[in-house]
Amino acid sequence: MATKIRLQRRGHKNYAFYSIVIADVRAPRDGKFTEKIGTYNPNTDPATVDLNFERALYWVETGAQPTDTVRNILSNEGVMLMKHLRGGVKKGAFDEATAQAKFEAWKKEKEQKAAGVANKKAADKKAKADERLAAEKKVNEEIAKKVQEKKAAIAAAKAEAEAEAAAAQAAEAAAEAAEATPEAEAPEAEQAAEAPAEA
Repeated sequence: MATKIRLQRRGHKNYAFYSIVIADVRAPRDGKFTEKIGTYNPNTDPATVDLNFERALYWVETGAQPTDTVRNILSNEGVMLMKHLRGGVKKGAFDEATAQAKFEAWKKEKEQKAAGVANKKAADKKAKADERLAAEKKVNEEIAKKVQEKKAAIAAAKAEAEAEAAAAQAAEAAAEAAEATPEAEAPEAEQAAEAPAEA
């Protein structure tokens, strides 16, 4: 019986979630399987893989053939490297301790790279947020400047209107005063004219 390590689709529409299973090559994709050895969720960033390392290694060493996607997943998790190292131990190239040390060194380097990528993403995200904040502040400053200019224009127009009203009132008052003055001067002129006549 030819055995494959493949993905079995789960989840719902527009949200694919996969089980990593051991299945006969003749079985349909979502059909009967021998054993489930993990899950793969590509919807997260980075993709989430939950894998039973020992069982995956056992099946790979037994001769189960992974599909291309599963091979990539197993390589990222170190299963293929461990298979290679165990092959070296069997051939006598190095001992078990050396193989384990090489695997641990690879794992540590992988974790450091992942941490570096995560830090870079966080820094890029922060830089973009700062850039957006600076742009928003600039827009707010421009809006505030326009509001100040509008308020100043309104205040100037109001002051001009008040000045015009005051000038109009002053002109009216002057006109009224000018009208009242001849009436007051007329009786004095009449008195002045009557005085010589009496004399």
